Amino acid sequence: MSTTPTASPTRPSVIQLSIKEKAALYAAYIPIFTEGGVFIPTAREYALGDDVYVLLSLPEDMQRYPVAGKVAWITPAKAAGGRTQGVGIVFPKDEKSRALKLKIEEILGAHMASERPTQTI
Repeated sequence: MSTTPTASPTRPSVIQLSIKEKAALYAAYIPIFTEGGVFIPTAREYALGDDVYVLLSLPEDMQRYPVAGKVAWITPAKAAGGRTQGVGIVFPKDEKSRALKLKIEEILGAHMASERPTQTI
């Protein structure tokens, strides 16, 4: 087993996140971030501000959306309330991210007003 890291500290890690159902998208989406964001379940250690490159797939959409985001939320292992370990990635302030945020909110529609808990809040 190699102990050599697969990415250098200056290069962002790449994560593929495929969300297949609206309920899973609702649980992962982070609307409190002005630019939008997603929660990614992972056991990998990250620090706030780390760069992460996400290839995001949405329900009923064949397109993959590349997002060069930053870690803005961390749920540690064994978090209270049985929350899943992982990180929240905030989308960058650009036109592609604004379009992605609108696409996610369009998919979620009425779910946006739900009181059901999500992975983050």
